[in-house]
Amino acid sequence: MRNTPFWWILIGFMVLLDIYFFQAIKLVSHNAAPRTKTIIYIAYWVISVGAIVILLLLPYLQFQHQARFTRTTLFAIILGLFFAKLIASVFFLIDDIRRGAQWIAGKFFYSSKEGEALQGGEQISRSVFMSWIGLVAGGGLFGSLIYGFSNKYRYQVKRIPLSFANLPGAFKGMKIVQLSDIHSGSFTDKKAVQHGIDMVMQQKPDLILFTGDLVNNTADEMDDYKEVFSQLKAPLGVYSVLGNHDYGDYVEWSDRTVEHKLKEKETGTHILTPLQLANLDRLKQVHADMGWRLLMDEHVEIEKNGEKIALLGVQNWSAKARFPRYGSLKKAYPANGSSYPFKILMSHDPSHWEAEVLTQYKDIDIMLAGHTHGFQFGVEIPGFKWSPVQYVYKQWAGLYEKDAQKLYVNRGFGFIGYPGRVGILPEITVLELS
Repeated sequence: MRNTPFWWILIGFMVLLDIYFFQAIKLVSHNAAPRTKTIIYIAYWVISVGAIVILLLLPYLQFQHQARFTRTTLFAIILGLFFAKLIASVFFLIDDIRRGAQWIAGKFFYSSKEGEALQGGEQISRSVFMSWIGLVAGGGLFGSLIYGFSNKYRYQVKRIPLSFANLPGAFKGMKIVQLSDIHSGSFTDKKAVQHGIDMVMQQKPDLILFTGDLVNNTADEMDDYKEVFSQLKAPLGVYSVLGNHDYGDYVEWSDRTVEHKLKEKETGTHILTPLQLANLDRLKQVHADMGWRLLMDEHVEIEKNGEKIALLGVQNWSAKARFPRYGSLKKAYPANGSSYPFKILMSHDPSHWEAEVLTQYKDIDIMLAGHTHGFQFGVEIPGFKWSPVQYVYKQWAGLYEKDAQKLYVNRGFGFIGYPGRVGILPEITVLELS
């Protein structure tokens, strides 16, 4: 994104935001001693200018795999400062609009004496009040983001009882553990991840299902964690599908040449380069080495005490235009679908549910998805759930139902981008069928 017009527009906006925010700093500190004000002003501009300089240099700084956390953390702090200032500036803007309206009213709709009174009086004190409100709101957001760094390995077990009239008797009481969005390239604490795996195994699952995004970008991210995740075992097996990050689409591959892009344009399809395909093959081997059965637009029978259900798994399929569609539910769906009284679908992106599953596959009883992470930021209290991601994804965390069909969206085991969690904790889902 660097060196694009958007990048420089963003930097310019950050500079303007810093200047605007500084006016509030001056206002709330106007009664401070001169030396104190000098310290405050210098500290503000050192932090603000430093943040922009670091942001400009980050793309050029080389980090080893284990040190990527430093880069991610720095970026998250800078982004946190930006959004904190942005939120605070909303309050400043409200007060500026109020003062502007007050000035216009005093200038054009009142006599000179009334206008002077309207523009004077409590103008400064009210502006200071709104400035403090803005600073508190911005500071609260920034503080919560910093606190969230400590939550990234704070795994939460969600127990979800699900009842189905058509579930075969042999599967009544079956316990399925769903994991999603591991994003191993973001991990820096192997001991903490091991604790999460221990928590999974303590649930004594009958079946373990992983719904995509094992890595951030490349298969080698699993080198240090393959032995940890290979500990996942269940009597009925461990099954997995691919997510959007597993294809390596967010890497600048050296063989994505002009000719390759022209071929994509001619065919109207997204085509993996040879290097991408080799990386994907390595990732498939990682799944196999861990004992996970990777489902690539296919289904398997799950049998227990002579009764069978179907487990379907598709490659990444999204209704959102920015994500390539790799999967095919048509291929995964069993030819003799009516012979399976109960069907579970694993599909990484929850937008697949309304776009295709509900409309064309009404006998799929439950779809399991992930992808959203619950934005790793939000509020979840009894009776209320909110996250910014809900304005992009209608189904973004937890259980959703439409007639007899169900969707469960896991909040993610790992993290990416922001190395933390605020309000939306990493999840181990335990689905208890009856």
